[in-house]
Amino acid sequence: MLFRVDPASPQPLGDQIAASVRRAIAEGKVTPGERLPSARSLADSLGVNLHTVLRGYQRLREEGLIELRRGRGAVVVDDTSARGRASLMLRVRELVDQARELGLTEEEVVGLVREGLA
Repeated sequence: MLFRVDPASPQPLGDQIAASVRRAIAEGKVTPGERLPSARSLADSLGVNLHTVLRGYQRLREEGLIELRRGRGAVVVDDTSARGRASLMLRVRELVDQARELGLTEEEVVGLVREGLA
């Protein structure tokens, strides 16, 4: 799995790392039960702080896409819906980015989503 970060991007590095994993899950490039690189080795290979990688991994854990296991590291959840959730989360991130570019407030974005759900 290839991780890339762009230090010049306005997106935080931890979010970029999470996006790389999310995309790989959505595209089926990583499979349920597959281990991700250790935070330390990934930080070294990307030239970023260990805590930056841990923030990215934590975000993925909060989204239910990975489990953080002591001694085993980060593992993609063994859940058939993980790929769909990852794909949906990619779209949500794109929506949020586009909304920010347009200068919409959080309330306006939530209102648009509610309209879409109706």
